[in-house]
Formats: sequence, C-alpha cells, structure tokens
Amino acid sequence: MSARMNTRGKRRRGVTLIEAMVAILITSIIGTLVWGGFDQTSRNKARVEAGLDRFHTLRIALERMSREISMAFVSTHINENTQLQAVRTVFIGTDRGGGDRLDFCSFSHQRLYRNAHESDQNEISYFVTNHPDGGRKVLARREQARIDDDPEHGGRVQILFDDVKDFQLEYLDPASNEWLRTWNTTQGATGQPNRLPSQVKISISIPSADGRRTETYGTRASIPIVWGLNHAVYNP
Repeated sequence: MSARMNTRGKRRRGVTLIEAMVAILITSIIGTLVWGGFDQTSRNKARVEAGLDRFHTLRIALERMSREISMAFVSTHINENTQLQAVRTVFIGTDRGGGDRLDFCSFSHQRLYRNAHESDQNEISYFVTNHPDGGRKVLARREQARIDDDPEHGGRVQILFDDVKDFQLEYLDPASNEWLRTWNTTQGATGQPNRLPSQVKISISIPSADGRRTETYGTRASIPIVWGLNHAVYNP
C-alpha cells in the first residue's frame, strides 16, 4: 500500500512533455519580445546619434563660413599694367540656381607650420559639386594660402559638408540696403567695384535624417571692411 502511494506521488511531482514545450514556447516568446525591444532601442539610438553628428558638422560648417566671410576684404592697390599684376583681390558671388558660388579674399588664413612663408591673407571659394564617389552633391571649400592674379582657381579643395540639396547666398548692399543675389567687385558699372556687402546670408538645404523631407539651415555673416583698402588715401 505504501509503495503504491509513493509511486503516485512521484508521478504527480513530474513534468509532462506538453508542459515543458509550453514553458519553452513562453520563454522563447518573452526572449523574442525583449530582444526586439533592445534592437529597436539600439536602432533609434544610432539614428539619433547620426542625426546629432550631422547637425554638429553642419553647425561647424556654418560657423566656419561665417567667420571667414566676416574677414573678407578687397584692395584698391592694383598695378595698372595687366602684364605686371601679381596679386588681385576679389569678392565674387555667383547665382547658380541650386548651388551658388562665392570666391573671395580674406584675412582668415592660419599658419600651421613654423617659419612658413605665409600671411593671414588667402583665397577662399565655396561651391557645390559632385561627390567623388558620385550619387550626391557636396559643399566644397577651396583655399589657397597665397593670393595671386587668379583668385578663383588653385589651392586645395576639401569637402565642407556632405549630401547637400541646395546652397544659397544673398548679399546686403550697404548703399541701397537691399538684398542681392550676386556680387562682383571686378565689374565696373554693372558690379560693385572696390566695395563689399555689409552682410552675407547663408542658407543650406539638406535631406532629413529619414530622407523624407528637406531641412534648411542658415546664418548671417557681417563684414566690417566694406570699402576697398587704400593705404595711400582712404576716401570711400
């Protein structure tokens, strides 16, 4: 009698195959849900961090352009003989629809090497071009440490910001207080000889993080030296 009761007790304390399978299934479901939550959180974190890094890069690019444009200048000291012109300063803003271009001279150059035969003067250009790998547009920056007679070419080109949809520049004329789409110090009656805009409005349009829309960011740069430098007689 007692042996039979012990056998029944052992059977009641055991786990059937169906119960084990149900327990494994529940554990698997819970594990899948937990893993899915962690995976989605990790993806969201990576997407947010990528967006923050991209915004930080854009902010640095805007600050750099604003700083360099604010130190722009032109000089009236040009050799009248074109054959002897070795240095020519300009400020040329060209309206190119979805990708404007700006070529100018400034005092923003920083020497990186000791005893380098360089000053704080340089040639700078901002323009939109194709990425070397193709498939998208980039905002490029050209710099030449020495100003020569062709301030629109030469020097080194680097990518300032990747994947740009639009790049727009506007120039505030201090004489008429109007915003203009172009500026050219090399033209006579049709341009702005020997004078610069008092402000430059910069706008950059980029695709959003999800790629569904276009976002536009901008800033303004103020130029203190709006008249051409004339060390002999300064009479704007």
